[in-house]
Amino acid sequence: MIQKSLNTSTINPIHIELESTMDTSASVKKFDEAKVLHKLKHYLPSQTPIKDFIHHNTLHAFQGMKFYDAIFKAGKIFGYQVTLELDDFRKLYAQGRINEKILDRLIIQAKSIDLLDIWKKKLLYDTYDTVVKPRVGSLRSRWKSVYHLDLDDEVQPIFFRTLCSYLDQGISIWKFPLHKDGLLASLKELELNSYTSFFKTDRPKALLLNGKTSLQELLQIVVGPASYYEQYLFDQQFSHQGWSGIVSSIEDAPHTLLDPRKISFQDMIALELLLEIDALDYHLGTSWQPIAQASMDPPMDLLDSIAKTELHEVFTLWQNAFEWSYYDEVLSGIKQTVSSPDGDYALHKKSFQAIFCIDERECSIRRHIEHMDKSCETFGSPGFFGVEFYFQPQGAQFYEKLCPAPVTPKYLIKESQVSAIRSHELLYSSKNQNLFSGTVSSLSLGYYAGIRLIQNLFFPKMSPAISNAFSHMNKYGKLSIEHRSTDPLENGLQVGFTLEEMTLRVGNLLRGIGLVSDFAPIVYTIAHGSSSANNPHHSAHDCGACSGRPGSVNARVFAWMANHKAVRELLKTDGIDIPATTTFIGGMHDTAADQVEFYDEEIILESHYQQHKINLLQFEQALDANAKERSRRFASINTKNDIKRVRTDILHRSVSMFEPRPELGHGTNALCIVGRRNITRGLFLDRRAFLNSYDPTIDPEGNILTAVMR
Repeated sequence: MIQKSLNTSTINPIHIELESTMDTSASVKKFDEAKVLHKLKHYLPSQTPIKDFIHHNTLHAFQGMKFYDAIFKAGKIFGYQVTLELDDFRKLYAQGRINEKILDRLIIQAKSIDLLDIWKKKLLYDTYDTVVKPRVGSLRSRWKSVYHLDLDDEVQPIFFRTLCSYLDQGISIWKFPLHKDGLLASLKELELNSYTSFFKTDRPKALLLNGKTSLQELLQIVVGPASYYEQYLFDQQFSHQGWSGIVSSIEDAPHTLLDPRKISFQDMIALELLLEIDALDYHLGTSWQPIAQASMDPPMDLLDSIAKTELHEVFTLWQNAFEWSYYDEVLSGIKQTVSSPDGDYALHKKSFQAIFCIDERECSIRRHIEHMDKSCETFGSPGFFGVEFYFQPQGAQFYEKLCPAPVTPKYLIKESQVSAIRSHELLYSSKNQNLFSGTVSSLSLGYYAGIRLIQNLFFPKMSPAISNAFSHMNKYGKLSIEHRSTDPLENGLQVGFTLEEMTLRVGNLLRGIGLVSDFAPIVYTIAHGSSSANNPHHSAHDCGACSGRPGSVNARVFAWMANHKAVRELLKTDGIDIPATTTFIGGMHDTAADQVEFYDEEIILESHYQQHKINLLQFEQALDANAKERSRRFASINTKNDIKRVRTDILHRSVSMFEPRPELGHGTNALCIVGRRNITRGLFLDRRAFLNSYDPTIDPEGNILTAVMR
């Protein structure tokens, strides 16, 4: 860039503008900036970049409270509708999905039998004002009501683009010029060395270049009296809590970015205030005052407690009745399943055993495979299979975390001896972005791109541009699983696991799920992943226990460890005797495409290979049935078609550009069942249950259960 001098003499000195908005120096001291920012960060969603994904409680700031107290308070503060609408509950009651007897029982428990009819009338017929009027946003909304200016429309487009460019992880063509001191310092450098500006007016530019303007000074210009600062900051930041939450999280944990950026929550707020001043000056000139001076209301304590209302009690009774109507059905089903004659399947000789992830999407495939083969046995375990590590695919620059997000691994598994070259999509070459080659490629590949677009819309198929769950690991590559004393550390990580470390992990998982004896000839460890063509948050559909990535590497690593002769010898001394004729085989189920792939099949004993081929056919039949079951939730698929046609439609859906969510993920999850499989075997749970295997008979002191619940 060509440096341009800035003539600051044309800008009104900032103290002139401050004179009309000064509260007093004493009032400024009332604002404890560090305390308010800390409080604000606590209430924002703790959203890190979706590199290492995990499901998160978005109301974590309220989790120390009783459930209903917490959700109703959050609803009042932020305007969230925290239950179904009243009309929805009444429709569910009319449909029979809320059981009348359960509703009556809950009303009697809460209010007494004498008040049953009165409260039942309230729930079914009375009219209430159910509009949620949030506390957050009321002060800042006065820009629109008083000055008829929508600051969100004026500020957020350039604000979001700036943040996105600054935090870019390699998507943009041009790299944002970075300064070692962070966001504002980088913007200052751009302003000093550019002919164009982020701002339309002079004042915010001068404030930025001054470099000494504090957050309090900016708030004084925009807000006025310091007693309103906290309320205004909550209003401002919760108008885009996603961006605020991600910047706050990056500041606290910079390692969540692969390509680090220095950014502070304070700098982000300062930039937004500068852009607000710019928008106000541009549209209103000097005819505006700080927003608190235009407010007729005193400062509001946004986090103050709320009064319990009759409507809250009505919602509480409806919600409890809805949940217990569902639980009652589940418990009735479990009661019938446990007493069913088929419950003696455990006495049969096992044709094979399969360990799946506890994920509710594996609930249905387990049921279908058990239906195809009455003699098989399935288990549920968190999908990282108890082996926590970073994974580095061959040729990759970065490590991928393959364990739950709170865990920090000390181990690294490296992929090697991959002869196949990863395919690339010609249309997405970086050379297409240069002036000359871009022009040539546009002319030569433009028509081809149009044809491909039509193909992808009407005849979708897997391509290098699609997130293919099976491409996470090459099934023919080698993995560095066993650590030897001569192996050096790599970036502080141990490459592979020692014999003792492998034994500990295999033993812990097998004891945790209750598989300590009666091993089948083949034990499959089946991870899961999810292919997607058009979902920027596709990791939300992979395995949460693997930080939002497919668990194929974990399944293969665990199987390799469990097959290790020395590991089995050590396990035998600890009470777990795995027969020499038992082989563990890793695999992965693509839950979007309903396909399965197995690894290292060549190690299966010749005497058992024929059984493995039979198992593969049964898995295929189970996948057909699973696809058929899933299809009833998809409006684009005719579930009445032939089962093979439905399976094909499911596959096409997983690679279609017009399907950003080719499966519903955890959208239907409602419960978790911890126990032996005979509790739920054959029970239709509609893909709504996490299923974690556990055998209380081998855990008299409850130590294994404690680990499972943790």
